[in-house]
Amino acid sequence: MSAVVFARTLVVPWSSPVNARAYEPPNEHALSLEGQQVVAARRREPAAFEALVRRHQTTLYNFCLRMLGQPDDAADVAQETFVQLYSHLGRLDEQEPLAPWLFRVARNRCIDLIRRRRTVPLQLPDESGEGGLTLEPADDDPLPDEMAERADLQRLLSAAIAELPPAYAEVVALRYAGDRSFAEIALILDVDEGTARVRFHRAKGLLRRHLRASGEKPQ
Repeated sequence: MSAVVFARTLVVPWSSPVNARAYEPPNEHALSLEGQQVVAARRREPAAFEALVRRHQTTLYNFCLRMLGQPDDAADVAQETFVQLYSHLGRLDEQEPLAPWLFRVARNRCIDLIRRRRTVPLQLPDESGEGGLTLEPADDDPLPDEMAERADLQRLLSAAIAELPPAYAEVVALRYAGDRSFAEIALILDVDEGTARVRFHRAKGLLRRHLRASGEKPQ
């Protein structure tokens, strides 16, 4: 299922109540366009909420797809995330960007689904020494990056990412599919930027080993 198909299947519960704030921002016109759309969506203006969905649906769906490796599961999690967005409109700060909140919700739902899928406990990475990049060896092999840029290899990379421990899969998915900076990834995952970078580079090493062991590499 592509992101376009997912967008067409999204069902928004317009009959559900919005927990709207009892106040309006003092100067709505000073808000970003996204902030204005959040405020308008609280007023139950369908076009405003649909605009928020269109703004984020592709990157969010692609992130879920990289985390889960299954299009249907990715579409379900992305849709559940937007439903949760609608029900939480009144609790959001319209002056803050929406993407970090969306990715946090989707990330937690993806991890819950991964935990239900796997029959053995998930192994969390050893996070000792993650605070400093100087402990990490240089990473000059571009294999996962090249695959991320080639449409014909997206399926292979997505399947490999879905096999990673969640703490590594999420940072790779945010970087490749979510197109987030390391500063944004750190905010979403509630870690420092150095930790986000180290996890990303370690994840790339795991991806290379997985892809080479399976005999898959760019031609």
